[in-house]
Amino acid sequence: MPHRLPQRLLHALFFIAASALSTGAAAQFHLKTSVTPGSSTVATPHVQAELVAQAPDGVGPGKPLWLGLSITHQPDWHTYWKNPGDSGLPTQLEWTLPPGMDAGEVAWPVPRKIPIGNLANYGYEGTVLLPVPVTVSPAFQAGPLAKEVTVQLQASWLVCRKECIPEEGTFTLQLPIQGTTALHAAAFAAAEQAHPRPLAAPATDEGSSAHVEGNALAVKVAGLPPALHGQTLEVFAETTGVVETAADVVQQWQGDTWVARLPLSPQRSASPDPMPVVLAHGGQGWRVALPVASGWPQVAAPATVSPALEAALRANAADAAGAPAPAPVPVGLWLAALGGALLGGLLLNLMPCVFPVLAIKVVGFARHAQDRRAHRIGGLAYTVGVVLSFLLLGAGMLALRAAGEAVGWGFQLQSPAVVAGLAALFTVIGLNLGGVFEFGRMLPSSLASLQARHPVADAFLTGVLAVAVASPCTAPFMGASLGLTATLPGAQALSIFAALGLGLALPYLLASWLPGFARALPRPGAWMETLRRAMAFPMFATVVWLVWVLGQQSGIDGAAVLLALLVVLSMAVWALTLRGRGRAVLAPLSIAACAWLVWTWGPKITEIQAEQAQPAIASGAWQPWQPDLPGQLLAQGQPVFVDYTAAWCVTCQYNKQTTLADTDVLRDFAAKNVALLRADWTRRDPAITAALAQLGRSGVPVYVLHAPGRAPVVFSEILGARELRAAIANL
Repeated sequence: MPHRLPQRLLHALFFIAASALSTGAAAQFHLKTSVTPGSSTVATPHVQAELVAQAPDGVGPGKPLWLGLSITHQPDWHTYWKNPGDSGLPTQLEWTLPPGMDAGEVAWPVPRKIPIGNLANYGYEGTVLLPVPVTVSPAFQAGPLAKEVTVQLQASWLVCRKECIPEEGTFTLQLPIQGTTALHAAAFAAAEQAHPRPLAAPATDEGSSAHVEGNALAVKVAGLPPALHGQTLEVFAETTGVVETAADVVQQWQGDTWVARLPLSPQRSASPDPMPVVLAHGGQGWRVALPVASGWPQVAAPATVSPALEAALRANAADAAGAPAPAPVPVGLWLAALGGALLGGLLLNLMPCVFPVLAIKVVGFARHAQDRRAHRIGGLAYTVGVVLSFLLLGAGMLALRAAGEAVGWGFQLQSPAVVAGLAALFTVIGLNLGGVFEFGRMLPSSLASLQARHPVADAFLTGVLAVAVASPCTAPFMGASLGLTATLPGAQALSIFAALGLGLALPYLLASWLPGFARALPRPGAWMETLRRAMAFPMFATVVWLVWVLGQQSGIDGAAVLLALLVVLSMAVWALTLRGRGRAVLAPLSIAACAWLVWTWGPKITEIQAEQAQPAIASGAWQPWQPDLPGQLLAQGQPVFVDYTAAWCVTCQYNKQTTLADTDVLRDFAAKNVALLRADWTRRDPAITAALAQLGRSGVPVYVLHAPGRAPVVFSEILGARELRAAIANL
């Protein structure tokens, strides 16, 4: 049974977030869809792929057999040819065939040029079949009782519109050995017609050739069919990185010979000889391998590295084989992300997770209100503590990502040990604010006076504490900025975290330097002590929330052990305030009991129980998110709403108890037959981390509405019922 906080208590904890208005700003992102093996067909939001076969005489030695991957693209989406052009990746096919069957190379159909700004790609739109000839040798033995043969394909493709999504699928197909397989005969015939034909040897003495002239490759091709004479032909170089893909080709006919100049790429990285090109017209193509007379100019020599560095680079390349390099982020986008991070950090002050620190800051402001110099120095020290803590947290997250760990914002609270440590810290702070103990009475005078003697350090540590409690939250404008850090160089990524910290600290920094703010505060007096004791209760409310979070991670036993530990810790703190014999007896006993609990029952706190593996679902309308489930539901024509959440995310819980529990919202979901999925990120889940990265996000909450044939919509972190209902109504 999932453990849920009572709704009234949640509302009391989250009342600050209730005052924040949802901007409802939506952005469009796409989610990678993986597939379930064991089928010949795979459907994603962007393509439908099917493994098909052509075996008119059955399967046996010497009999013709073709396999192929048929890809049907959604409008405006495309996949790539063997030479993808200026960007992209060709479709990859890996076959698992019975002994005696051998798959050849893909018989690539003629592509089309797809302009993208001042670049161009070579690829396919609509429906395309990538056929592969299969040789069945005499070694093929199906067995005397076998009636079918099983072929399997592992395919990966990059499908792009303005954005690109890597997808993959596992396909299985059963072929009858004796019967005829010709259901897709027309598609295979069309693919054969679209495959470039080898150009017959020319009858002229000059033949076909190419040679480099300045920054272009001058080519001439003889022996083309007479029907092409005088026509403008399309040119596709098979070798990547040789010619300018997007450039216009200057061409003409000199009698029966086609002559053209192909602009060379300034970044030419290959020198093929012969140079294979495909000439096309009207959907048909002819392939010719052109000998390059007088050879190629030398390409720029690559920079050399030490053998050790070269080995490390090769190892990294092997780990990331097949992954496209991220494009550099424009400076304007980085500056926009900095602004979003600054504004997001500012709004973070309105999030309920930061409320406990407000108590400490209010008391601190009142204490130094009449001392302008102390006020300003404290504001600066607090800002330094916040910014430095954000930088350290961001550097840790980036370092873990670089090491291959799938982590995102708030990753530290995915550790039960960190949650338990914060619960203990806030319990001690709450006891101190409530007047149960004073550090001056518990500690030696040299230590107890540190706060008074070093107010700057005290303000700095308060900033560190603010980041510790604020890090589980994602405020509006933070999500996109944090998601961009995955594509930025290290220094630029860390600047995003610094901007977040500056935004969080900015109200206190300005308040400490504005004389009018200090004059508006009442003079120190008895009210400060009353306020201080009252502020203990938000701390204890935070402890309740942290115990609940740990219960989601480690089960009811882990939560019970943490509660027992907090009770004994409180007893130890109280015992240290005693005098004389009572302290001498009770303090060592309570400290020993605390140490014994940590030693014997501590593993119960840090252990993630197996029965907690499935996310806690609040009602029967919600289903646990799985990586392939959104794509499967969309392929069936059903809209999907995904709630990326975590128990340690206070904003998530607020939205869950308000907008996502709203009767009208749930009624609208049901009326449009929207599937409700909840992706629980309370514990580390690399699949959810990857899905968030696909959406350009690095933390929770994230809310996404998918609809068949439409771009997914990502909503603001503070989810508003009006904006959500408007989006549902447009389905």
